Amino acid sequence: MPTYQYQCTACEHAFEEVQSFTDEPISICPECGKEVRKIYSNVGIVFKGSGFYKTDSQVKKSEAPKPTPAATSTPPPAKSD
Repeated sequence: MPTYQYQCTACEHAFEEVQSFTDEPISICPECGKEVRKIYSNVGIVFKGSGFYKTDSQVKKSEAPKPTPAATSTPPPAKSD
């Protein structure tokens, strides 16, 4: 379950609550009984395992384009009629 951060608009008391996604947001400060607001902050994300850009978008050595024959090779002899 996610942890939500709240702060009172009157006394500025900050606190966290673990709530389900379906729970109603808290609206009353536990310290003074006034209105609170939800605080939004950055979240740390770590991608592990396969299935991400770094591992899936790279060309594998077996799939790497093969070099084309050199353009300096001698052309086939011309046909004479």
